[in-house]
Amino acid sequence: MTTFRKAEVTDAEVLVDIYNSSFFDDYVKYGECPAYGRTKEMMEQSIIDYPKFLIIFDNKPVGCISCKELETGKYEVGCLCVIPEFQGRGIGTAAMEFAKSFYSDWKQFTLVTPVDKTQNVKFYTEKCGFGIRSEEMDGNVKVIRFVLER
Repeated sequence: MTTFRKAEVTDAEVLVDIYNSSFFDDYVKYGECPAYGRTKEMMEQSIIDYPKFLIIFDNKPVGCISCKELETGKYEVGCLCVIPEFQGRGIGTAAMEFAKSFYSDWKQFTLVTPVDKTQNVKFYTEKCGFGIRSEEMDGNVKVIRFVLER
């Protein structure tokens, strides 16, 4: 059973662990990853600045989804991550469905992921219904910008 709970500042260490587990491979592959290696203090500030929800599976925090409203009804998915050992169980898809119900006024969701992360590209297009809008550079990494509209 997958549930969601709004993250609080006291969840910072748990979120650092989730992010580090989820994004370690990206850090190794690209030599950089803004979601990897955050301090507890950096995560505390991020929780304040960008609402986050812990993804709970079998009573264990296994991931996070974070969306920021850019303008009325338009949200950027800043982070959707599930620790590797829990991937492939529908948890990420459930998280996106949660975001669509929580942000009930949504007209559009956008997000970026590295071009060469074919598993992510397949997930967002096939499981979540996003379309590819463009390719752009984020630091040294070529990323795809996805959009989901209703």
